[in-house]
Amino acid sequence: MSTARRYTPQQVVWELTLQCNLHCIHCGSSAGNPRPHELTLQESFQVVKDLAALHTDGVCLMGGEPFLRKGWHRIAQAVNDAGMKLLIISNGYTVTPDTLSKLIALEPYAVSTSLDGATPSTHDHIRGVRGSHQKVLDFISRLTTAGLPATVITTVNKLNFKELPAIKDFLLDKHIAWQVQTATPKGRFTKNLALSKEEFYALGLFLAAQRKHYTKEKLPVIGAHCLGYHSRYLPGLGLSPRWTGCQAGLSIMSIKSNGDVIGCLSAPATYIEGNVREKRITDIWNDPEAFAYNRKFSQNNLGKNCKGCAFGGTCKGGCMGMSVAFTTTPHNDPYCFHSIEDEFRDKGLMA
Repeated sequence: MSTARRYTPQQVVWELTLQCNLHCIHCGSSAGNPRPHELTLQESFQVVKDLAALHTDGVCLMGGEPFLRKGWHRIAQAVNDAGMKLLIISNGYTVTPDTLSKLIALEPYAVSTSLDGATPSTHDHIRGVRGSHQKVLDFISRLTTAGLPATVITTVNKLNFKELPAIKDFLLDKHIAWQVQTATPKGRFTKNLALSKEEFYALGLFLAAQRKHYTKEKLPVIGAHCLGYHSRYLPGLGLSPRWTGCQAGLSIMSIKSNGDVIGCLSAPATYIEGNVREKRITDIWNDPEAFAYNRKFSQNNLGKNCKGCAFGGTCKGGCMGMSVAFTTTPHNDPYCFHSIEDEFRDKGLMA
């Protein structure tokens, strides 16, 4: 009798299409044109059935821009009909009355959009299209007016770092969840625009201050998976009070628009586990050899940034996407509050 552990995908992130109407400088997928041979509707419906068979809790539909995918709402409805939570991420640039009415009818668990600048000049520059700032503000307003659960995502880099306080002021008392994450050198994003370690730690201080000063009702803000681990001074900034390692292949799975299955969309193509056209997604997920970088992790896998750390066994070297983007190897994330604090202390900058 097999004693192999069985994993359940609590959340699946599904790139419906790589087609996009913006040209964001931080896009790790270099979205714009659709991928060759994207999944058909019928293939997508089979994926939904298989995800339900895996007891998936929630499915997040994104792109590219998911609303550019023909039949997106039929896939979304299939997710609903299968009893899974539906989440959608859109840039909000092309939202017609018909799109909004479909969203309202779907009653999604959350609808997320990106606000990457407090000013039109910053946001439009980052998103690559003039007028995108006003479009996203209009989209946020339409979501809240319709009573849809809205989330704003801000991807932080050197260009918008100083505008975070103004974005915070805009979101106060709007009952909009705010997810803050950092851009990584992948796709169109260049390393020279990434936050320094000092800026990264300052971002942690900023988020901790907001969570201390404001109630969750007034400003529900979290730092995404890439934001800090095991600080001596800062509280946990994510949904969980303590970071317990990258969840790719453990409780999170991602699907590319051509059917490729990967633990996290931020990981490079070498981490693709299979394709749903060649193998059922249930079989890919349940393969005992799949997602070995996390499922078979040992502290011997830790990179030089993390070896010898007291938290290595549970932290597993931080965010997979951050680690590979900055060091080309997993389990080696250099953007770690604990290690940054060690560096600051060695330089006499911190007690």
